Amino acid sequence: MKLGNKIKQLRINKGITQEVLAKELEISFQAISKWEQNKTAPDISLLPTLSSYFGVTIDELFTINNDTHLLRIENM
Repeated sequence: MKLGNKIKQLRINKGITQEVLAKELEISFQAISKWEQNKTAPDISLLPTLSSYFGVTIDELFTINNDTHLLRIENM
């Protein structure tokens, strides 16, 4: 799943509009719309705020599967 799709899914699950999310992040709702259409991606500096707001890890935003996660841990 692409990042924009994941953000849309999390937003809908939380029951908020693009406008509400945009206000929380202090950006335009048009930016949220572009993310959700996978036309653009959030600035990297917003990832911690997004993950905190939705109660997920940054890895979960990118839907990293368990095998990739375990490989990453192994490589540390």
